[in-house]
Amino acid sequence: MTRSALHRWASWLACVAVLAPVHSQAPSIQQAQPFETFHLGVEWRLVRAGSAVLTRTPRPGGGWQSDLHIESAGLVSKLFRVNDAYRSQYDSGFCTANTLLRAEEGKRRRETVVTFHHDTKKSSYLERDTIRNAIVMQKELDVPPCVQDVVAALSRLRATKLAPGQSTQFPISDGKRMAMVKIEAQEKETLKTPAGIFQAMRYEAHLFNDVLYVRKGRLFVWLTDDERKLLVQIRVKLSFPVGTISLQLEKIG
Repeated sequence: MTRSALHRWASWLACVAVLAPVHSQAPSIQQAQPFETFHLGVEWRLVRAGSAVLTRTPRPGGGWQSDLHIESAGLVSKLFRVNDAYRSQYDSGFCTANTLLRAEEGKRRRETVVTFHHDTKKSSYLERDTIRNAIVMQKELDVPPCVQDVVAALSRLRATKLAPGQSTQFPISDGKRMAMVKIEAQEKETLKTPAGIFQAMRYEAHLFNDVLYVRKGRLFVWLTDDERKLLVQIRVKLSFPVGTISLQLEKIG
């Protein structure tokens, strides 16, 4: 696999994902006691490529904060090390207020802040190279009064009831683009993971193919088929040379 392909893989994981308290070696973001934590293993081409941990923490005054830490491992880490910390803050209606990404990908060090101004229906995007102390990209975008980033959208999906064959749409933005994203409930399946055997519903989120992301691909999410709707698995199918990336639940706690 080429270095450029690894870079694209790392960039996708930083965007999606769709998920630890921030580890001591991760970019520093202060973390409160989480309400729930999902530990997931990342697999690429039948090889363990890293780990992802997603926490959700209640915010004082209402709403939630989700923290995502993604870290590469093994051969992937030797070729192209990834150590990303992502934070999303959103209200009880899953309207995102702001996001923060501190990314260490290979030799790159970036900090990206996105703020959603619900009153003016605008978002502001600021990406900085922290090594050179230089602005990489700055952008303003028109958005609806309530919009989700991908992590808040995952929380909203967990609170949404869809039967197999039903679909809905969420307004989702990464600060650079905004799209009404179709979410489909497809089929109930039994999944065996390191955390146990789960009865789950498979959903497809149409983020790729020039919707929110230009790249061609498909994104599937499995949630338990019960009131908790726990995150069990995420699978992204991208075109060559990246291929399929899977995140599977290893532990809850």
